[in-house]
This record gives sequence, C-alpha cells and structure tokens, in this order.
Amino acid sequence: MQRILSAELPAHVGATVRLAGWVHRRRLLKSVAFLILRDAAGLAQVVVAAPAVREQVEALTEETVVEVVGTVVANPTAPAGVEVVEPTVRPLGPPAVPPPFDLYRPVLTATLPTQLDNAPTALRHPSRSAALRISAAAVSGFRATLDGQGFVEVHTPKVVASSTESGANVFALDWFGRPAYLAQSPQFYKQLMVGVFERVYEVGPVFRAEPHDTVRHLAQYTSLDVELGFVTDHRDVMAVLRGTLAGMMATVAERAGGALATLGVTTPEVPAEIPAVHFTDALKIAGAPADEPDLAPAHERALGEWALREHGSDFLFVTGYPMAKRPFYTHPDPARPAYSNGFDLLFRGVELVTGGQRLHRHVDYLAALAARGEPVEPYAGYVDAFRHGMPPHGGFAIGLERFVARLTGAANVREVTAFPRDLHRLTP
Repeated sequence: MQRILSAELPAHVGATVRLAGWVHRRRLLKSVAFLILRDAAGLAQVVVAAPAVREQVEALTEETVVEVVGTVVANPTAPAGVEVVEPTVRPLGPPAVPPPFDLYRPVLTATLPTQLDNAPTALRHPSRSAALRISAAAVSGFRATLDGQGFVEVHTPKVVASSTESGANVFALDWFGRPAYLAQSPQFYKQLMVGVFERVYEVGPVFRAEPHDTVRHLAQYTSLDVELGFVTDHRDVMAVLRGTLAGMMATVAERAGGALATLGVTTPEVPAEIPAVHFTDALKIAGAPADEPDLAPAHERALGEWALREHGSDFLFVTGYPMAKRPFYTHPDPARPAYSNGFDLLFRGVELVTGGQRLHRHVDYLAALAARGEPVEPYAGYVDAFRHGMPPHGGFAIGLERFVARLTGAANVREVTAFPRDLHRLTP
C-alpha cells in the first residue's frame, strides 16, 4: 500500500490508507486515545480504541517516527474534516528523545538561543518551517520571473583571490598554501558573465566578516543576485527589480499560502511604480543632517513610514547615494558626479536591496581605482575583461533572509534562517 500524506486524506474517505510521520501529540482519554501524526503536509488525527494499540500509543514519545494504517472517516471536528480509525501503529525507529520544548503547542515558547541550539528539531515547529517554505517559494518566484525574461542562471566561485569590494571585512583562508577569501558577493563574476549572456542571475551564499551583532545581519546569508546588460542607466535596473519582486510575491502567495496563513501574514502589493526619492531628499524627509553620508536604521524607518503614509507603499527607492559610500565599480551620475547612479530599495523601513549602474569602460576602472588609492593588480583578472568590450550594465542583490523576515514580521532575521551563522554561532 502506497503511503499518502495527511493533506490527501479527504480524497480517501472510506478507504484504508497508510500514513507515516512523527508523533506530534498524544491525547490519552479514558475511553479513547488520539494520536496526532505530523508529516510534510500537515496533521492527521488517528483515533485509537483497541486496548492493544492504545498500549502501544501510550508507550510512544513525541517525535517518534511511526507508520499508521487505518480507515479514513469523515469528522468535521478533526483536521481537514477527516480522521483515521481502527489503526495499526508501527514504529519506524526507536522511541525519540523529546526536544526541550513542546512542538505541539501553537507558539514555540523557547527562547531564540534555545531554538537555534536545537535547530534540527525547532525547525519542525509549524511557525519555523512556515518561514522556510516562504523562503523556498520566494526563490522559486525569483528564478521563474527572470527565466521568463531571458536571464541565465550562473554559478560563480565562493573562494576568491581578492575581496570583492576592496574592504577588509572578509574571511581569509588557506588555499593550498596561498591566501584566499570567502566571497563577499558574486559581483565581479556576474558582471563578467554579462559579457557572455547579457542577462544573468545567481542564488547563492555570500560571506561578510563584519562584527555586527544585530537582528538584521548575518555573517553568511543567501544573496539573490541579478546583472543585466545594455541598460540606459540605473532606472532600467530598478524596473527589472520591481518586476522581480512582484513575481516573488505572487509565487509566495500561490505556493506558500498555507505557510502565510500559519504566520497570519499576507503578501503586500508591489506598486506598478515604486516611489523613488533622491538621497538628498531622503535626508530631508528623515530629518537627517544635509552632510550625512549614509542612511542610518532610524532614517530608513522614517522613510518607510513616509512611503506608507504618502504613497501607500511598503517599498521605497532611494537613489543617488554619494559616490564616496559606493564601491569603486559604481557609475556616477553624469549630471551630479558626486552622486551615483545607484540605489537602495527599502522594504517596510529596512534596506532590502542595493543596486545600480556599473562602470563599463576599462579606462574608467583604472581611474576609479587610482582615485581611491587602490592598486590594480589584485583586480587585474576582473578589470582586464573590460578591455575586451562590455556593454553598459547594472544589477542588484536581494538578501533572502532579510526579505523573508520583513515579509513575515519576524523580529530577528535568525527566526527565518535554518542554521544561522553570525558573530557567535558556528553550530549546529
């Protein structure tokens, strides 16, 4: 008999079925016992009346893996309106050691450190697994949207010979006796692949050795990177980003509706045109000094509130960041060279995306590195490619975990990360 999932039970009323999963909970009443079985699709209620089977169920512990064979009957009070009766129950492994928290409770009450220390079991709780389902759906929507626009998925090295953005915050390692680093981003490689495919994207890990200990930063996170050629300027990149976000939201609503319902959230509308303000205007709106070189988290929150109040939008583009705060490969605004053809996208008052137009002429790269006092040699393999013809291009990167945290309202990005890596955590 082929195994079915709990969600399929309503289609099998009157039939004998085989289920398998984890003992989610047992309710032992005087005349009957209830075994709540959990599988990948949800919960199934199993009614146990036979004394011998009840004795078996009483001996089980929560999280023990079992197989159940029984008859499906309708019961409006049971999950999905059906339950399994007259069961046989067979353990598929030894009795499980219960985790240090109750997974059957509606809310996982353990502290976040306890959850992270026990991640393999904590992630089984519906609230934690729901966030990961949303994450998976978001990536699916990201890929599908870009595939539909002629983008090619690429896979670039995560061990590199030099830091991507000429910063010191990299993880150094030994590569067969030579110094190497974990990649801060696929920036250089995705730009070079524009010279091959014109439009590329990547889903992969990036590593930032920044000693942040905040609710919004991780030392390793998943980056959704995009790069496209033959752009006029950064506004073409912003248009692709807007469409990509809309596709991600639609796929999350379609494929992870149950997970959204579990967390009590809905996907926000992505406006047909996301409101945009120049960095100089953003400072005024946020009440920041006119000479402020960047936006602080408090400024981002103020801008998010402004966008929602004035435009009814959860999203806001901030364009024209000062060149001094952007990487050397950023294209300046031709009309205002002190400012960039770059942007950030704020989602509910938190920076979600950084992007913009890149330099594409070899001579401009030499000048940009010289202006910053950077030697060319560490970047020779990258910069040299621009001698061989590269189109005007640009791109962006979305932090997946931060996207899911903002979407679900999680207070800490670690709540939506399976096995977070940060300043303090390397296990499990």
